[in-house]
Amino acid sequence: MEHVDTGAAIAYRLWDVGYAIDLDRALDLLATSAPERVRPVRGEGQALQIPNPPITVLLGVESLVVGETAHDVELSARIFDFGVVSLRMKVRAPARCSWAEFTLFGQRLEHHPGLAAMTAHHLRLLTERITSAIERPVLAAVHEEYTVFRVSRITDADGGALDAEQLAGLDVVPLLLNENRLLSADAKRELLPHRFSYYGDDLVLLTWENALVVEPGQHDTDLQYIVEFANAQLLELRYYDALLDAELPRLYDDIEKARARHAVFPGRRFAALLQRLQAQVADSTELVERVENALKVTDDVYLARVYSASLELFRGRAWRAGIDRKLAILRDTYAMLNGEAQAARSETLEIAIVALIVVELIVGVVK
Repeated sequence: MEHVDTGAAIAYRLWDVGYAIDLDRALDLLATSAPERVRPVRGEGQALQIPNPPITVLLGVESLVVGETAHDVELSARIFDFGVVSLRMKVRAPARCSWAEFTLFGQRLEHHPGLAAMTAHHLRLLTERITSAIERPVLAAVHEEYTVFRVSRITDADGGALDAEQLAGLDVVPLLLNENRLLSADAKRELLPHRFSYYGDDLVLLTWENALVVEPGQHDTDLQYIVEFANAQLLELRYYDALLDAELPRLYDDIEKARARHAVFPGRRFAALLQRLQAQVADSTELVERVENALKVTDDVYLARVYSASLELFRGRAWRAGIDRKLAILRDTYAMLNGEAQAARSETLEIAIVALIVVELIVGVVK
């Protein structure tokens, strides 16, 4: 029977709190909580370029009952410059528990109702502290949830540590997929394709909702860092996709209202609408570009492969393609309305010229 020497579950709750966050200003506002700006510490972390590293800040410790046992919850947050706040709740598993016990612990914690209340409370406190650093503060309805199960070492019945090959044989389906029935080999290959090992005693398994990280180095959290970063980027793409989804139906209604409106200068009927469209396209384009440039991969090394796999798993390209398609619709609509407004102005000008000619003829005849 396999045993977990030291294990924990880290529940991530990510929220969009505004258009952007001034991290230098936020650092000053959080000075009493010892904030820091960290990057990946591994050597291969140099392959990940992060122009504006997020802020990490400790928020305190609370208690949570999982099953029948009270656990300490270590709360912290990571703040990204593109407007995302990631709350992390780390709960340590019972020491030297079996793999089956660790799996049950993870299942009970992953969607624990107490995490929602804890998140809401600390998110409110944190955003109140950094409000002046948030540009256009507003809490979005879209949010992300993710759980990382972190294990330092898994041992066999004799106490020997499992190597990478043995770790690959672990039954992770109940923990990562929440499936207690036996899956077929084809289903396992399809649902658990993202598996990585760097050393002979580590393992990373990624799924849509959670991940398993077996890492002997207690202070090596680089894998969690980049998976969290990928989730933050996913949240922003989902948020702007939803924003544009809501904008398009409203836009069509506003176009009909503007066309039905009587105006002295018909070419001005779309002025406010064109201004709004221009601002929407500019904001969305700038923010999406900033999100995608927040972390760049410069070489195909271990951390970079895990990061790329995370983006692939979270369907980052599909979200970006959807946003680009909707932005193209907005740009085409802008061009159409602008052309219609220009035509109306030209028509008005032509009528004015004809009217002036007629007036001059009448004046000439009268004289």
